Amino acid sequence: MRWSVHGHRTRLTTLVAALSLAAAGAFTATTPSAEAAQAAQAAPTAITASVAVDAARTLSTVPATGVGMNVAVYDGNMNHPAVPGLLRDAGVGAVRYPGGSYADIYDWQTHTTEGGYVAPNTDFDTFMGTARATGAQPIITANYGSGTPEEAAGWVRYANVTKGYGVKYWEIGNEVYGNGLYGATWETDHHASKTAATYATNLVQYATAMKAVDPTIKIGAVLTTPGAWPDGITGPGDTMDWNHTVLSVAGAKIDFVVVHHYPTSTSQADLLGKPQAEIPGMASTLRSLIGQYTGGDVGIAVTEANANAYKNTSPNGLFAPDEYLTWMENGAFTLDWWNLHNGTDCSHVTTVEGATDYDDGGILSSGASCEPALNTPFPPYYGVQLITRLGAAGDRLVRAAASTSLVSAHAVRRTNGDVNVMLINKDPVNDATVTLTYSGFTPSTATPTVYSYLKNARSIGTAATGSAGRQTVPAYSIVVVQLHPAR
Repeated sequence: MRWSVHGHRTRLTTLVAALSLAAAGAFTATTPSAEAAQAAQAAPTAITASVAVDAARTLSTVPATGVGMNVAVYDGNMNHPAVPGLLRDAGVGAVRYPGGSYADIYDWQTHTTEGGYVAPNTDFDTFMGTARATGAQPIITANYGSGTPEEAAGWVRYANVTKGYGVKYWEIGNEVYGNGLYGATWETDHHASKTAATYATNLVQYATAMKAVDPTIKIGAVLTTPGAWPDGITGPGDTMDWNHTVLSVAGAKIDFVVVHHYPTSTSQADLLGKPQAEIPGMASTLRSLIGQYTGGDVGIAVTEANANAYKNTSPNGLFAPDEYLTWMENGAFTLDWWNLHNGTDCSHVTTVEGATDYDDGGILSSGASCEPALNTPFPPYYGVQLITRLGAAGDRLVRAAASTSLVSAHAVRRTNGDVNVMLINKDPVNDATVTLTYSGFTPSTATPTVYSYLKNARSIGTAATGSAGRQTVPAYSIVVVQLHPAR
C-alpha cells in the first residue's frame, strides 16, 4: 500500500538506541598487567555459533522471480538509464508496477491517476522497456478500486496480444481490505459494497475477463497477512474473515495469493529477529488456507516488504536478504521490495549505528536534498546483492540451522554440486566465530572464496579466507562462503 512522500501514509516507526558495551570497571593501577586486564575487559566478546548445513534436505528451489522490486508511476527516475544495470546486479527477476495503492487509482490507458501525481516517462511501455532491459518478469497490479474487469482485460490484451510482452502475473487490487470495511480507509474502492465477499465476486469477474484474452496468465488474490491486522476479523456484511471469504468464493479461479510484510519492530534486535519469528508461521497459515480452498496448486507472492525503521542503515541491510531468503525457503515465488526510489522528508534524518538514516523506503537514493546522489545504493541493496553470490534460479535452498538467534544461516546447493552458505551476524558490536558442519556434502579442503558486506560499507568485498568448517563473521555483517565438493 506504500506511497512516496507524495501523500505517503506513514507506518509506525520506532528508533531505539544502538547496543553498546558496558564500561569497564575503574582501574587505579598503571602497571602493564593492569592495563592489559583493563583492555581485555573493554574488548568485545566474540560470539561463538555452530551452523549445521544439510545439503540433502531441500526446502525449495530458488525461483527466477524470487528477488523482486516495486516501482511506482510517481517516481520520475524509475526508468533512469542506470536502473536496469543496478537491478541486474542485484539479481532482480521481477518488477511490480504501477505502485502500491496507486494501482487502485491508475488508468493504464490514459496514464493518469485519480488525485495522484504521475511522473513523466513512467507509462506502461516505458516501464516494460526497463523490465526487459533488466531481464525481469513484470508483476502488474490491475486497478480494482476505480477500474473494471473490462479495463483490466484490455490491459492484458494490449500487453500480451498487441505488444507481445508476455506479462504473466496479474494481481487484482492492492490491499483492498483497507477500503473502509474494517474502519481504515487508505485504499481507494468505489464499489458500493466493500465486503470481502464483494471483492471475491468481482475477483472472479476480473479473472474470467482477463483469462478470456490470455488463458496463460496467472491471477493473484489480495489476502490479509496472517497475524497482522485485520486478519481474523469478520467485517460487517461478511460471515467469515477476509481470507476465508475470498478463498471460499474465488479459490478455484486464482493462481496465487498476495500478502505484504512490514514487520513492526521495537528495536534493531527485534527487527532482525522478525524473519525467523514471523515468516514460517505466516507461510504455514497461507498453505493451510490454500489447501483448504484451492486444492493446493496456488502460489504465494509477497508483493511488498520492507522494515518500518532503520531503513537506510545496517539493520535493514541485514534484514533484507534474511527476509527474501526466509520467504523463499517457505515457498514464496517472489518478494518485491518496497521500493526502488521512494523519497523522504529531510526533517526525519537520524543516525543509526554511526550511519545516516534518511527514513527513505527506497533501495536506491531518490537524490533528495539531504540524501546522497541519485541512485546511490542504500544498505538493503548490498544485502540483496549478496543473494546473487549465494545462488541462482534453479538452485536448491537447503536447510541451514544456527545454534544462536544472533546468527542467521541460509544455504544453497548449486546445480553444479557446489554448496554456498550465507551467514548474518546480527550483533552490532561483536564478531561471530562460526563452526560449520555438513551432511549430504563433503567440502573441499581448499580455502573458500568469501563475499562480505560489512557494517556501513558501500560495496561488497571478496577474499579467500577461513575454511569450510570455520568462518569469522564481523559484527553487523553478512558473508557468503562458496564451497566446492571434495574431489
